[in-house]
Amino acid sequence: MFDSITAKFSGIMRTLSGKGKISEKNVRDAVEEIKEALLDADVNLRVVRRFVNSTLDEALGEKVLQSVNPGQQFTKIVYDKMVQLLGGDESSTLNLKGKDATTVILLMGLQGSGKTTAAHKLAYRLKKDGRSVMLVAADLVRPAAITQLQVLGEKAGVPVFTIPGEKDPAAVAEKAIAKARHDLIDTVIIDTSGRMHLDQALMEEIQRVAKVSRPDETLFVADAMTGQSAVDIAKEFEEKVGISGVILTKFDSDTRGGAALSLRSVVGKPIKFIGTGEKMEDLEVFHADRIASRILGMGDVVSLVEKAQEQYDQAEAEKLQKKMEKNTFDLQDYLDQLEKVGNMGSADKLIEMIPGAKGNISEDDIDLKGLEKEKAIIKSMTRFEKENYRIIGPSRRKRIAKGSGTSVADVARLLKKFEKSKLMMRKIMTNKKLQAAFLKQLGM
Repeated sequence: MFDSITAKFSGIMRTLSGKGKISEKNVRDAVEEIKEALLDADVNLRVVRRFVNSTLDEALGEKVLQSVNPGQQFTKIVYDKMVQLLGGDESSTLNLKGKDATTVILLMGLQGSGKTTAAHKLAYRLKKDGRSVMLVAADLVRPAAITQLQVLGEKAGVPVFTIPGEKDPAAVAEKAIAKARHDLIDTVIIDTSGRMHLDQALMEEIQRVAKVSRPDETLFVADAMTGQSAVDIAKEFEEKVGISGVILTKFDSDTRGGAALSLRSVVGKPIKFIGTGEKMEDLEVFHADRIASRILGMGDVVSLVEKAQEQYDQAEAEKLQKKMEKNTFDLQDYLDQLEKVGNMGSADKLIEMIPGAKGNISEDDIDLKGLEKEKAIIKSMTRFEKENYRIIGPSRRKRIAKGSGTSVADVARLLKKFEKSKLMMRKIMTNKKLQAAFLKQLGM
């Protein structure tokens, strides 16, 4: 995401950070480049002007020009302004009632914005947080919309409320909420219909659904790739229905960033969630500071650590640490780690979170096919071989290669790599200086 703007911002910051002293001209030139980068990213013109003017006013002060590290001071100003632009420390938490009441969340947006997919992702997320959730199929316009929601609801493990033959979405919403209250379901998510373009019929339909459902959250779902047009559509929905927050879908595919960088300022409503992939769990809480850090090429260690924590619990981490310390880490453990890294997300997402990696490391630098090959090789081994890799001689290597569809050379390469990994882990676990250096590399 934000590939173009991140590359430009990183270049600007690198140029200034390398200077021991910067002049007013250096600052003005840098701000002009920032302006061009924002306009190229399809950011709203008024938003760009406000961002540029406030950055310039602060950057031309003595605090920057006469500081010991002027480049770092300038970077901090741009970062702070970017965080402010994206919503600052504004809460992205949903307004949820207690579990003894029913919270109603209404999703709305144009057709193709990803409402139905966002609905089931949000349902899955809330269910994981311990809430009981019901999805409501109130999109009675798009063919197969109800079937799609039913399939996705089953996948997320939540019930989907429908009324076969009903033509009025407001009636569906009203009856769904009544059933949810009767069944003691604490969260209802209503998926509404969209249109290819804004029209009066759509607005009137949404208004009627909102009137009978009286939602606690009215979330506008927008395709991040539509850029400024998403902002214009959001303004219409805010004026006619009212918006409490925004879900930006296809955020991982948004290479420019116009919608994300414009929506908060123009509409005045927080971005609450971003869709970062096709998997059910690929709906992330929007954090302005973390996204600003990614845009400026500074990484996002906090999100990276959170993703790692999702894969490891405390007991697992301690068990793994003891194995490393005692040098009993085996090929099954290695396979488990490969699987967990794969579950953390695609290579480009992980690269984006590592400080300094964006622009310096590409997906081509990470041999994903090679990792899949390694998994296949280990899975073709017996349990005894995984626990005692040194017994894997020529005949065993030949059998493993045949079973995994690889070559004997591939098997030998994996065993050599594993041996080196074990040695490196052993060194890190017994050397405090190496541990500190490793954490420093992660920006921690």
